[in-house]
Amino acid sequence: MKGLNTLGWWLVVVGALNWGLVGLGALMGFDWNLVSMVLGSWPTLESVVYVLVGASGLWMLLTKMQK
Repeated sequence: MKGLNTLGWWLVVVGALNWGLVGLGALMGFDWNLVSMVLGSWPTLESVVYVLVGASGLWMLLTKMQK
C-alpha cells in the first residue's frame, strides 16, 4: 500500500506542476504542457498519463478523508 501511495503522490505532483506550467504558459502566450511535450507523439499514452494523474488525485483525496 505504501508503494501505491508513493506513486500516487508523485503523479499528483507531476500533474500539479504541469497544470501550473500550462497556466503560466497561457498567461505568457506559450504552450508549456510538459506531458504533451514529452508524450505528444503518443496521444494514447498521453491520455493514459492524464487518467493516472486524475486517479491519483482521487486516491489521495479518499485516503486523506479516511484518516
